Amino acid sequence: QVELVESGGGLVQAGDSLKLSCAAVGRSVSTYALGWFRQAPGKQREFIAVIHWPGSTPHYSDSAKGRFTISRDISSDNGDNMVYLQMNSLVPEDTAVYFCAADGPYPSGDDYSNLSEYDYWGQGTRVTVSE
Repeated sequence: QVELVESGGGLVQAGDSLKLSCAAVGRSVSTYALGWFRQAPGKQREFIAVIHWPGSTPHYSDSAKGRFTISRDISSDNGDNMVYLQMNSLVPEDTAVYFCAADGPYPSGDDYSNLSEYDYWGQGTRVTVSE
């Protein structure tokens, strides 16, 4: 069982940056793909970014490309059990609850934007971007 715990959300202004963190507790996730999704009020949960292995090439949604960066921590005391989402140039349309998710072990990687591919989800962290 993998427990995912997000943190780092908050209220920021348009143009600001924010870094979200997700800690995986319970077991190593070094063989899992780790992704970020978000759900805006009244909308479906959508894919933002995924990174399959430490050092692998991440994949991003069109809305995240060029502004968001996903990374994994391979040097923490807990091993490869952290994933981050650095968000820059935030706009009000980025307002949502952001979720961390894990797919594995050894995911196929073919349909990484599909919510149903992910086995574990965090509780979410809220990001609000004001004008």
